[in-house]
Amino acid sequence: MRSRYSAHVLRRIDYLVDTHDASTRAGVDRASIERWARESTWLGLTIVARERGGAADDDGVVEFEAAYRNGDGARMVHHERSRFRRRAGRWLYVDGDIVKPSSARRSATPGRNDPCPCNSGKKYKRCCGG
Repeated sequence: MRSRYSAHVLRRIDYLVDTHDASTRAGVDRASIERWARESTWLGLTIVARERGGAADDDGVVEFEAAYRNGDGARMVHHERSRFRRRAGRWLYVDGDIVKPSSARRSATPGRNDPCPCNSGKKYKRCCGG
């Protein structure tokens, strides 16, 4: 997982494609990956949770948040639960599901001085609440 994040940061598109599992590699949109890498400034990776994926496992799930600034300079967070499979000793990305905020979190209105829930990095009153 960390090596794939680093590949995004370093714009190593070949590595990202090569570390896709063969079962899902045909669906890889190389142009979209290149565009996202080119237009993003990566800010950090947080591993939220891991299921399996240890030395004795052949599959695993990693939930992560990757923070970045998009082409407009807005701070964004990509939150995903990714499935991986080990083939010939090498971990490969199979697919993933985007993690959406819980409904309780979406319905709560932030205070004026709270961070904006759109992840812009601004206070709510200066962003979506203004």
